[in-house]
Amino acid sequence: MYLKKLTHPEYFQGSHHKKHYFEGWYYKFVSHDESVTLAVIPGVSLTKDDRHAFIQVFFSQNKEDKPELKTYYFRYDYASFSHRRDHFSIQIGTNSFTKSLVKLNLKQDDFSLEGSLRIEHITPIKSSLLVPNIMGFFGYFSFMECYHGVVSMSHQLTGSFIINNHPVIFENGKGYIEKDWGISFPKSYIWIQCNHFTELGTSMMFSYASIPFLKREFKGLIANVIYRGKEYRFATYNFTKVLRKEISDNQISFTLKKRSYRLEVKANTQHQINLVSPRNGKMIEQIKEGLSGIVELALYHKDILIFRNLGNHAGIEIMMK
Repeated sequence: MYLKKLTHPEYFQGSHHKKHYFEGWYYKFVSHDESVTLAVIPGVSLTKDDRHAFIQVFFSQNKEDKPELKTYYFRYDYASFSHRRDHFSIQIGTNSFTKSLVKLNLKQDDFSLEGSLRIEHITPIKSSLLVPNIMGFFGYFSFMECYHGVVSMSHQLTGSFIINNHPVIFENGKGYIEKDWGISFPKSYIWIQCNHFTELGTSMMFSYASIPFLKREFKGLIANVIYRGKEYRFATYNFTKVLRKEISDNQISFTLKKRSYRLEVKANTQHQINLVSPRNGKMIEQIKEGLSGIVELALYHKDILIFRNLGNHAGIEIMMK
């Protein structure tokens, strides 16, 4: 079961006996007309004095060419959380999540979200014995502060949600699935995800973070790009070098080099809102995320341009100076 969980990070990784632990799955849904973007984050917070399950919702709706952002935190008794051991399936209250289907029934004072979406044609990442998941060989270590998994770089959606009594059609929309688990988010990091590029079929995720490691700290990098069915991985564990980086409150620019390949990443976000995040297993921190960012990618091989692509509806978190 250990190797199964390692190569399938979507499985529940936690133990019911941990005292300082969180685990959360990140589902992103973009409607076909691109007017509505949802990030739905089911998870658990396992601490001694505040043990609970939760579903966090990030709702972004375009109004007069400007996104309206709202977040909601639905809290549940931990007993309402269940999971399957033989395949990925979790349940929180009457809400269920798998790799192929999401069913929601959420109601709060001024917000409601009901319905189901089917997930088709998922795009998993490549893995091997040395690189069992997106973290590479770091995934084998049992003492990391935070673990990251990518379930699907991009996929197609079928179905609809009723949001505040208004139907929103996600038929032929796009989605993305990843997850995090461990003790705390990194103290400083950058995270970007986008699969709405000018050339269909392109998708990317990018993470750059301060990683505690054996009483020291290093900057860990993961950038994964899929273009025309081929995956390009730039990461600390495959000896990628960061040639250049520029970071501000709402934009970043990186140049990465792995052997004869060079990747240039530029991203900016103008509209963000606070989300709840973990520290020592407790959901007590605040991070800022936007769902309407812009990303520009350029990939070179031996200084010959392979592609240049512009993407929108990007999820962006810049928690680093």
